[in-house]
Amino acid sequence: MSVHDDLTTVQRCLDDLFRSVGRLEQQIGGGLEMRRVRTDADHLRESVALLRDAAPGMTTSRRPDLVSIPDTPYDNTLWTDSDDEGLGARDRHAP
Repeated sequence: MSVHDDLTTVQRCLDDLFRSVGRLEQQIGGGLEMRRVRTDADHLRESVALLRDAAPGMTTSRRPDLVSIPDTPYDNTLWTDSDDEGLGARDRHAP
């Protein structure tokens, strides 16, 4: 089985679990234990969604947007109030 098939099977089982939890909640009410089961089922659903997003081949391969960087030099006045990191100030010498 492929990863896609396995994740689809897991998703189908989770859908069945949600339906069963809903029926069970109608029968016995929504006490603390039932809320805990519902919360655990919700966490499982979220975890499978994250896994589906992270699985290789599951997402459509989209190239990241390219950012053009101009070749023109930056305006030096942007850095007049800062020191060169690790090099010290321009007018001072290292000890």
